[in-house]
Amino acid sequence: IVSDDSPLLVERDGAVARLVLNRPQRRNAMSEALVARLDDALAALRADSTARVVVISGAGGHFCAGLDLSEVGSEASEAERLAAAQARNHRTGQRFVRLAALPQVVIAAIQGSAHAGGLGWVCAADIAIAAADARFCAPEVRRGLVPAQILPWLLRRMGRSAATRMVLRADVIDAAEAGRIGLVHLVVPDAAALEAAVGAVAADLRQGGPMALAETKKLIAALGPLSPEGYAEEGSRAFARCASGEEAREGIAAFQEKRAPRWS
Repeated sequence: IVSDDSPLLVERDGAVARLVLNRPQRRNAMSEALVARLDDALAALRADSTARVVVISGAGGHFCAGLDLSEVGSEASEAERLAAAQARNHRTGQRFVRLAALPQVVIAAIQGSAHAGGLGWVCAADIAIAAADARFCAPEVRRGLVPAQILPWLLRRMGRSAATRMVLRADVIDAAEAGRIGLVHLVVPDAAALEAAVGAVAADLRQGGPMALAETKKLIAALGPLSPEGYAEEGSRAFARCASGEEAREGIAAFQEKRAPRWS
């Protein structure tokens, strides 16, 4: 159902399904309401034999700013914060897995900010296309957090060296640099060119057999696991330890107040 009040717009154009993150006032940051809609949409697509291509994008000139930090750490006690952060982070990781495992070919169409968890969507997609105004960042350490569930996807997409630099320095890179290091596959000049490029790639994909494409994706996944056994659980625990502590409270407060964090 497409609704201006919905945090996720699900649109259909023949064999192409579009998932549009629709919280432009928050640069499409992932709220609980948004990810609940995403979970429903991913489940529906997994069972949809008529969709051939899935395009994920953001409304309002931005892709996704990551987790909505206004919803982090609102629980009363430290134990509650720890449990909530661990569960939230684990669910986030599983969501990227479900996107990547769709039988359809997934295209990420990126404008503006693709930060933190937004990078997870970029790298879990099969093909990533960016407009020249796109900006990419893994800012977690500057918020007192860790990039637990996006890290394996970053390593898979661009390699350990480039991913290490990105998550430790936590600076913003532009679309040209993202193309150079392999974070995205194609960079185009503007929004109109982005839409045209997505259409051209989708047309190419429709020339492939649906079963052949889905089975090829399975073979790619079978070449090796995304991360070692137990990583997702350890990653969610690491995120929870950071998210429930003083460092994250200071980092998130500094981000919201637009100031430098005062690390103790």
